[in-house]
Amino acid sequence: MEKTEQVKFTSLTKKGGCGCKIGPADLAEVLRSLPVATPNPNLLVGLDTSDDAGVYKLTDEIAMVQTLDFFTPIVDDPYDFGQIAATNAISDIYAMGGTPITALNIVAFPIATLDKKILTEILRGSGDKLKEAGVTLVGGHSIDDQEPKFGLAVTGIVHPDKVRTNAGAQPGDKLLLTKPIGVGIYTTSLKNGLLSEDEIVYVTKIMTTLNKTAAETMATYDVHAATDVTGFGLLGHASEIAKASDVGIRIFADQVPTLPRTKELAEAGKVPGGTKNNFAHVADVVTYSETMDQFDRWILCDAVTSGGLLIALPGDQASQLLDELQQKGVDARVIGVVTEDNKGRITVI
Repeated sequence: MEKTEQVKFTSLTKKGGCGCKIGPADLAEVLRSLPVATPNPNLLVGLDTSDDAGVYKLTDEIAMVQTLDFFTPIVDDPYDFGQIAATNAISDIYAMGGTPITALNIVAFPIATLDKKILTEILRGSGDKLKEAGVTLVGGHSIDDQEPKFGLAVTGIVHPDKVRTNAGAQPGDKLLLTKPIGVGIYTTSLKNGLLSEDEIVYVTKIMTTLNKTAAETMATYDVHAATDVTGFGLLGHASEIAKASDVGIRIFADQVPTLPRTKELAEAGKVPGGTKNNFAHVADVVTYSETMDQFDRWILCDAVTSGGLLIALPGDQASQLLDELQQKGVDARVIGVVTEDNKGRITVI
């Protein structure tokens, strides 16, 4: 294929990836102002618990899972950007226990000022990732916009009795995380030219790795709650589990996997604004160990793009799931436990 014009893609936007999200505090304020939706007995998962996707029951055997995700460039290679965007959008379906089946592209692109081949590469990257996931592209929508953005609306299916939400964690559960954090700090560093080529390849591989294996493996266990770790950071998404499940969560900071050099880059000033917003948002519900400095705390709140699954399941099953995931090449770790005390709160030790 003919090589596209060389453009530093991340220079075209102020923010990148899931760091583009409206902050959780601002979003909560907006959503609080909306009228209460008319109850629908077929709506199994809606807005109530800040879950990853909506779930609507079609029959006694099939429920539809719907999600939408799009953002500005997070890497400079358009093909990789398309892959990351698709991986990230599909992840919400996996987090709900569903199987993704169809997708729609969402495109904003400065068609008069950027080489059209760049958009072709974005769509090609997304298309290849959809094929890997077994998802059929059925259409899309595009607009002419000065700041490029790309994402997908994805539809999946799940048995109504097998929906995974963030609202079922139980005391005694252990928490597994299936990908390292630090992506937001890494991609901010990439934008500022501080990553080596090997580091760019490494973080791109993490963001383009589907959560398919993790989701299919967890489906054979008694998972009580699940979510994917993305723009609101590990502690932001963990706090949603704690609140929705009415439990406490204890996080073992030294067990949380992070990308190499994450703290070094954070100390160099490459902590994105979205990460700091996440830290502020969870400040009232998180208690940190006094031994942790500010950079360690920011890292646990880092705005991740295309992160791993955070899974809560009975403690006596956690080791077996962990072993199975690792045997399948998933870099999973046990990072915490669910407690009966401190409901709605997180303690980091």
